[in-house]
Amino acid sequence: MKVIIGNDHTGVEMKNAIVKYLTDQKHQVINLGTNSDAAVDYPDLGQEVGEKVMQEKDSLGIVICGTGIGISIAANKVKGVRAALCNETNLAKLAREHNNANVLALGARVIAIQNAIWIVETFLNTSFDAGRHALRIDKLNKL
Repeated sequence: MKVIIGNDHTGVEMKNAIVKYLTDQKHQVINLGTNSDAAVDYPDLGQEVGEKVMQEKDSLGIVICGTGIGISIAANKVKGVRAALCNETNLAKLAREHNNANVLALGARVIAIQNAIWIVETFLNTSFDAGRHALRIDKLNKL
């Protein structure tokens, strides 16, 4: 699977651990995030990842900032993006199953790195349950 990842300066360590996990699992990774602790603006990165996810068919995105809140808000401004802020695996599972989330948002200051990897694993390995949820996703797409 193709995974587009982006992070601000607070998420470098978490991003690097996730990229290692993803490449070990043979996923194709497009890294749009910073590799420096010099301050960068999370809205720019959230938008960039969101736009790339919409361009790259069948891709998923991961965005990381301090809390995950700001970068998820930015990603959700991109038409067609459904970014879900998840701090545990059950939320990641439900975000994919019920909301067909295509971008996972993580908070580097609030989630341990190993937990983030488990959340990513769950997000990538869960499919959308289109049955009863498809109508709701269609409504979201029309907003």
